[in-house]
Amino acid sequence: MKLIIGNKAYSSWSLRGWLACKQSGLPFEEVVVPMYDADWEKRRSGNEFAPSSGKVPILWDGDAVVWDSLAIVDYLADKVGRERFWPEDNAARAMARSMAAEMHSSFAALRRKHSMNVRQVFPARTPDDDVVAELQRIMEIWAQARARFGGGGDFLFGQFGAADIMFAPVVTRIVTYQLPIARFAAGYMQAMFEHPFMQDWIAAAQEEEWVLEQYEQPVAAQ
Repeated sequence: MKLIIGNKAYSSWSLRGWLACKQSGLPFEEVVVPMYDADWEKRRSGNEFAPSSGKVPILWDGDAVVWDSLAIVDYLADKVGRERFWPEDNAARAMARSMAAEMHSSFAALRRKHSMNVRQVFPARTPDDDVVAELQRIMEIWAQARARFGGGGDFLFGQFGAADIMFAPVVTRIVTYQLPIARFAAGYMQAMFEHPFMQDWIAAAQEEEWVLEQYEQPVAAQ
């Protein structure tokens, strides 16, 4: 398998696809493509990018290509068994899938106003009302998952899985922008940051030479 991703410092969807590949336990080649450099448009027009219209991440597995992070999760779950990604209990699995799908399709204000940058911690600012509303929703569903199904470990459904993978960039954003969270969430976020996969990703991001100035200051301050 080969996974094409963007800059580890900034690419939230790449983080999800990469975590999914790591969680699968399968060997894969990792290809980091610097976003928005001089060759970005040329690479995006190449055959390897064609199915995704130039977006990352893209997973190639022989002739099979998957170009969406949640689809990558499901593709890999089909290969290695869904128990690596989803809870065994039917009710827990239903909730985990719903949370992953909600993360996939929602929280536009948080995404737009607080871009991922795992190399920065910006001064705390009062977030906009739409961001606060989205954070409250995230806290609500995190709390429900932890209270109902999180007793078996430190993650949303006990053991690290697909729901955590989908929310991983949210965890980094909260730290980067010092966004307000519920008290219970601190323990979950600590578990996420201490996970070996997250540690490896963040360490690699620190070593990257590329700097994208549009992500190097809080969006709200621009």
